[in-house]
Amino acid sequence: MNKMFLFIALTLSTIASSAQETEFDAEKFANEYFQAFVATQRPNAKPEDIENYLSLLKDDVGHQHIPFDTDDSRSPDAKDRMRKGMTYYLASHDKYEAELIEVLSFGKNGVALRYNQEASGVHPDNGKRNSYTNHKLEILEIEEGKVAVIRIYDVQ
Repeated sequence: MNKMFLFIALTLSTIASSAQETEFDAEKFANEYFQAFVATQRPNAKPEDIENYLSLLKDDVGHQHIPFDTDDSRSPDAKDRMRKGMTYYLASHDKYEAELIEVLSFGKNGVALRYNQEASGVHPDNGKRNSYTNHKLEILEIEEGKVAVIRIYDVQ
């Protein structure tokens, strides 16, 4: 009887431990995601920073940034297109600062990040200097531990 109880207790303990290890930690994920994104925007950003950020995304990630990008369709080459776009703008900032204000979790498949950012630099298309300060709300839809859809909103 004692051996059977010990066996059951160890089995349940192992199952509980495994469940905790695979449980999605939205706060941790949001912070990792935010830090990876910020690294891609800094003046000294490198291609490895982009790859680190992209490693958190699904290959067919959907991306929507209202009002600039209204289509959130997912396609097999979405991550490759993001890589190309991010590489084009890589290190175009001479100043970039961001502050994560708030993280909200919606179970294991939704995270919202509210943050402020301030940047300046030279636009690679026209060579003109620009700067901006804004407040963002970024909603991430999560599948299998990776970002499946990104929705970005400018907020006041």
